[in-house]
Amino acid sequence: MGGESTTRTAPRSGGKSTSPVGSRTGQRLSGIAVALGIVLFLGGFAWGAVVYRPYTVPTTSMTPTIDAGDRVLAQRVDGSEIRRGDVVVFNDKSWVTNASVVKRVVAVGGDTVSCCTNGKLTVNGKQIDEGYLKGSVVEDKNIPTVKVPQGRLFLLGDERLGSLDSSAHLSDAAQGTVARSAVAARVDAVVWPMKGMLERPTGFETLGVLSQPGPLRIVVTLIVAGAVLVLGGGAYGPIAKRMGGSRARARTEPVGAR
Repeated sequence: MGGESTTRTAPRSGGKSTSPVGSRTGQRLSGIAVALGIVLFLGGFAWGAVVYRPYTVPTTSMTPTIDAGDRVLAQRVDGSEIRRGDVVVFNDKSWVTNASVVKRVVAVGGDTVSCCTNGKLTVNGKQIDEGYLKGSVVEDKNIPTVKVPQGRLFLLGDERLGSLDSSAHLSDAAQGTVARSAVAARVDAVVWPMKGMLERPTGFETLGVLSQPGPLRIVVTLIVAGAVLVLGGGAYGPIAKRMGGSRARARTEPVGAR
């Protein structure tokens, strides 16, 4: 009959197809990606939870490196691993009761430390360039020469004008120094707000080897890679289904009027 138009389509089955979407190879790769992604994602979180502890810094004593309210991640380390320039979390009842303190180590056992010479901190007779202070005043009061006992640390806040640090405890029996055993962790990064890894204290390199950053970058890489694999593998099915539907529509052939 003239004017009637029809199309020829592939025959339909009586019910919904229960066959898997996509090729078998694609399905297998998708499953492997999801499984591997879960392992990396959970493994990264587990590793991070074992190695790192989160802390919230309540004061401005570490400005500009760490501001009040910043959330940091600190690697659990033994006090014997601490080196000059490290930002550490420690507990000392002679400083604060039932609270952790965050300060920067500027001298270790056997060092002599004083301030200021030409506006700079002096350790073992060498003036230290402290780039992490971002040009702020190093100190507005004198620190007489202090000989740090073995097994102890001399610590300052990066906000040198108002930080209650070793310079505020010089009259104590230990001349403001803190035992290495009091250190609980070493700060690696500020994670909220997202400021990233702490700047390397390169000014102390002339005095000895610096601490190496912890595995935080590797942990983050594992978590991100795991998330990408899980999302990518999980998206295979919907993508394959959509592509299969597109090909089916493309096979629909118009038939001329008859």
